[in-house]
Amino acid sequence: MKKGLVVLIVLFTTASLCFGDQTFPSPNYKPAPDPIASPDAEIGGELSIFGGQYSKSFNYYLDNNSLTSEIFGVMFETLLGMNPVTLEYEPGLADRWSISDDKKSFTFHISNKARWSDGTPITAEDVLWTYEAILNPKNMTGPHKVSLERFLPPVILDKNTIRFTAKTIHWENLGACGGFHILPKHAYGALDFNKINFEFPVVSGLYRLGEIKEGIYVTLKRRSDWWNKDAPGARGIGNFNTLKFRFYADRINAFEAFKKGLIDLFPVYTSRIWVNETSGDLFNSNRIVKQKVINYQPVGFQGFAMNTRNFPFDDIRVRKAMACLLDRQKMNHTLMYDQYFLHRSYYEDLYTKKNPCPNPLQELDKKKARQLLTEAGWTVNPKTGFLEKNGKKFSFKFLTRDPSTDKFLAIYSEDLKDAGIELITDKKDGASWAKDMDEFNYQMTWAAWGAGIFKDPESMWSSKEADRTGSNNITGFKNNEVDALIEQQKGIFDIHQRNDIIRKIDRILCEDMPYVLLWNINYTRLLYWNKFGTPPTVLSKYGRENSAYSYWWLDLDSQADLAQAMESGTSLPPKRPAIDFDEVFTP
Repeated sequence: MKKGLVVLIVLFTTASLCFGDQTFPSPNYKPAPDPIASPDAEIGGELSIFGGQYSKSFNYYLDNNSLTSEIFGVMFETLLGMNPVTLEYEPGLADRWSISDDKKSFTFHISNKARWSDGTPITAEDVLWTYEAILNPKNMTGPHKVSLERFLPPVILDKNTIRFTAKTIHWENLGACGGFHILPKHAYGALDFNKINFEFPVVSGLYRLGEIKEGIYVTLKRRSDWWNKDAPGARGIGNFNTLKFRFYADRINAFEAFKKGLIDLFPVYTSRIWVNETSGDLFNSNRIVKQKVINYQPVGFQGFAMNTRNFPFDDIRVRKAMACLLDRQKMNHTLMYDQYFLHRSYYEDLYTKKNPCPNPLQELDKKKARQLLTEAGWTVNPKTGFLEKNGKKFSFKFLTRDPSTDKFLAIYSEDLKDAGIELITDKKDGASWAKDMDEFNYQMTWAAWGAGIFKDPESMWSSKEADRTGSNNITGFKNNEVDALIEQQKGIFDIHQRNDIIRKIDRILCEDMPYVLLWNINYTRLLYWNKFGTPPTVLSKYGRENSAYSYWWLDLDSQADLAQAMESGTSLPPKRPAIDFDEVFTP
């Protein structure tokens, strides 16, 4: 995912992909409460959240980032749901579904109760129209086309029933056709899909758009008339009447707003804040809670993405030299207080102590960098001190949208300059940055990607995605061997065998180096005002901070205690500084 941009985490399970023509859920299935949700949860109040920079669209199909996925995901629903602990598929818009004997056809029956917010029934026509809108070549839905292109056009069997037939067997097929968000044809069918950005008058989910102040905040309002509000699985989730996303140009300003009480929940991505700026009266008195949450959230990766489509990063020797010139150890120690582990993989969570990562840890190595650049035909101009090739100076632009990157780029720039390379910072706002990334109009940028439990490498690493506008293959990576491995894993339903293949792809990626890999952390650092009720696990089993939006609630007693403590200057009882999911979760 592009920096700050997270591909929506889609969790797939092989348990429902049974051999034989079967209907789901099983006859013994009984709807049950969400296993994470607390029975003590209360409905009401507001949760104010840092939303990052303002998005170019709230249509997730057009703007593939984490904020938009969160907003879009509570407004619109999918055919299938998923148990947050077992990862078994559960009813969503569809109350039942079947899989053909050859594992190619998937038939969904939409619940007769399912309704759009204007009271119109949700039908198979809506599913078909959404599918067609995503695959329409005119629509800027790049990354979302990948999985749905595997199917023939769906066939409507009756008003509430639709069948998808895959062109080929793929372990992901059920999740693909059952997991995309359905939009209402009657509300949006006559509109230009590429212009459906900030107005969504008709939704199906628990929340609808409220007030929008462009660049400042957007609110989501809880619907009391949600069609599925009385389902057992709806108890204890979506408890806030209002979700308010506030926008700031950088995290420093957002943190200041948090300390003033304008933001309620602040996940900490900056070690300096976590280590040096979480003391003082508000923190010492427990009015603000500081908590580390350890769960099973998949580990993604981040790095400096290089556009391999164009000079100079179309040369693997140059890309390797760029990695040799990045002093990650220094940055981790001086800027991040040694809080992070350094990446040596694009799939860190596929390696364990018993199955360690074989990829070497890249260290600062200026001698090797100079050797690689010489081999690539770059020579130093003695008059300027900069490298040149064919009379062209080695100078490139680093596209950035976040001022917090400046201090990292300052260190990187000095080491690059020492090797004869000029780094020019190209600063843009979030919307302009996203537009440039969609069009691959960049040389190097900081990109961070989330991860799913079940890895599907196609959208990011397939050669056919390298030239699709708006795709996740932002580096233009193309490799025949990786393409063959991607094809091989599609028909394998055993996750362990697929992961063996992903590890082979990982080794090729680390050799080909489309990114200069950076660092990561394998737990969530939370700061929040002490006025909320939370489940014992605080977050979900596989979720990050955004799972708080679903499971937390405003505790009126805690809110009153906080107000009194603020007025009197007294302390509140402390909360556990660290939460380990396995230690507190009771099935």
